[in-house]
Amino acid sequence: MKISVIGTGAYGLAIALTLAKNGHQIMMWTENPNKELEFRETGKLASILPNDIPFNVKISTSYEEVLKDTKLIYFVTSSKYVTSVCNDMLPFYKKSIPICIAAKGLEESSLNLLSNIVADILQTTNIAVISGPTFAIDMASNEPVALALAAKNTKTKNLVLKTLPGDTVKLRPTDDLIGIQLCGSVKNIIAIASGILEGLGFSDSTRSFLINESLHDIKHIIKYLGGNPKTILSFAGIGDLMLTCSSKKSRNFSFGYVIGKTKNKKDIDEYLANNTVEGYYTLDTVYNLLKNKNINIELINVIYDIVYNYQNPEILAKFLITKE
Repeated sequence: MKISVIGTGAYGLAIALTLAKNGHQIMMWTENPNKELEFRETGKLASILPNDIPFNVKISTSYEEVLKDTKLIYFVTSSKYVTSVCNDMLPFYKKSIPICIAAKGLEESSLNLLSNIVADILQTTNIAVISGPTFAIDMASNEPVALALAAKNTKTKNLVLKTLPGDTVKLRPTDDLIGIQLCGSVKNIIAIASGILEGLGFSDSTRSFLINESLHDIKHIIKYLGGNPKTILSFAGIGDLMLTCSSKKSRNFSFGYVIGKTKNKKDIDEYLANNTVEGYYTLDTVYNLLKNKNINIELINVIYDIVYNYQNPEILAKFLITKE
């Protein structure tokens, strides 16, 4: 089966390698001609991941080439590029082709779920979302990993279940498209907070304190925004939260660590300039979304004040003690 992967970041490449291992023909789209050239000259994308790339994976900057005759699309771009990418691929997209969104976050300008953005621009209901405790390097290295899967219809769900799971990848279906996406978004914010505590020198106990408190807040956010609060117990919820909040493989956690360790605006801005930190943008989006809907989540407010208003990160630990 021909499958398209939109985006050649580490996670997009990891998904492509997994699909290829399952015997599918993969066409990856990249916006960067240098990535296409690197692949053509070396047969690898060592600038992204060190893995060898099998013969059934190809890379192109052409939407027409990537989408021609495809049976399924995995959408793995950064959340802030979802709108522009959808608009660019629209002339070559057929509404019947299912799309599985593996990107995490909310659309910044509209404060909307990525599934809504994709559905509105591409005029399709054939949409699924996957999210869970999975670092790209671990998936690409064939470590056992698990993801939650939510879909708008059975056709799309079954096609994703047919293509991605294998001897090292497990998918667990759910019908909560909203909750899955909110979990995948908000956990990046909490990971920044966890990194802040680590940078400040606090113990694992304190970070566990944060994670436990955040579970309640994420449940409230999901409920207020129309999802199922029980989704917090899924792979996309507590599973991803635990992973992202405890590992320096996470750029969100590492970004928070810089904030807590240095308390220096120059160092913080330098890290942002050299790394894509999804949680940084998601924090601003979620903060404004909750504000617009008159939903008060104090933990989000405190993290926002530290990250965007450069308040002393020490206020986070004090807040946890006084939080009701």
